[in-house]
Amino acid sequence: MDLLRRQFLRLAAGTAVLPAAARIARAQAYPTRPVRLVVPYPAGTATDITFRALASATQRHFGQSFVIENKPGAAGVLAPAQVAATAQPDGYTITQIPLVVFRAPFLRKTTYDPATDFTYIIGLTGYVYGVVVRSDSPWKTFQELLADSKANPGKINYGTPGANTTQHITMLQIAKQHGIKWVHVPFKGGPESINALLGGHIHASADTTAWGPQVNAGQFRLLVTFGASRTKSWPTVPTLQEVGINLIANSPYGLAGPKGMDSKTVKILHDAFHAGMQEPSFATVMAQLDQDFLYQNTEDYHNDAMKQIAEQKRLVADLGLREE
Repeated sequence: MDLLRRQFLRLAAGTAVLPAAARIARAQAYPTRPVRLVVPYPAGTATDITFRALASATQRHFGQSFVIENKPGAAGVLAPAQVAATAQPDGYTITQIPLVVFRAPFLRKTTYDPATDFTYIIGLTGYVYGVVVRSDSPWKTFQELLADSKANPGKINYGTPGANTTQHITMLQIAKQHGIKWVHVPFKGGPESINALLGGHIHASADTTAWGPQVNAGQFRLLVTFGASRTKSWPTVPTLQEVGINLIANSPYGLAGPKGMDSKTVKILHDAFHAGMQEPSFATVMAQLDQDFLYQNTEDYHNDAMKQIAEQKRLVADLGLREE
């Protein structure tokens, strides 16, 4: 009986170990299925184009595909907030983190805290922003638009992809510096703003290079860009600083998942995306969008996120944007 009892106990112990061993094997095998990459903006926007190109370039280094899910809303906040609230920290759901994610908690009550509710993976790039008008508009320069707006308070309007986006915030900063009162018209995304400008429903649009095709086709006139230097695609167009406005806005962004992700999973994702960033196919799309590489490793991206949170808190207070 003692021999049979010892054999039974050994078998029972071995059975108890199996689930733990299986869990370890599964963790080591990550990824074993496609990863959902949530883009907080509509299809066809610069963000969507960027991530589709990056996902395609990264797949060969990752061993699985990425499923792009467009989930626009709340000016880019809805999707990351949902990921923070509902996604499992298993590496199979990740999202872009636009700058507005750091700003939103200081505008209104949010369901997430950007300092604690995300696992930051990698810093990627930033946007090229600019102000465009129709080619048949009376404004040949941004200075002319500013002067006309100041002389006619409340008469000139501009569109953006949404309230409290970086485009909107930058236009508010410009207005504050120059004592301008112009009217903001928020849209759900860049395509809507572009269509409104094409149709003559707004006077100007402040947006990413989603307006590029219309500028190149001669339908829009690009008056100014928001970066630190002139763009490669439109080198004759001045920056804000060159027209006397001391602002730079490029809204750097990266990828994150929900809090609690395993560091090994984060490293696999980071390394794959870093390799994807170096693929010629992705570099071609970046050049087409006139976007620069702003790579940050996991630690640097996390640290920069903490700095951005503090900066956005200061900016919201300075502009008096807190929603009561």
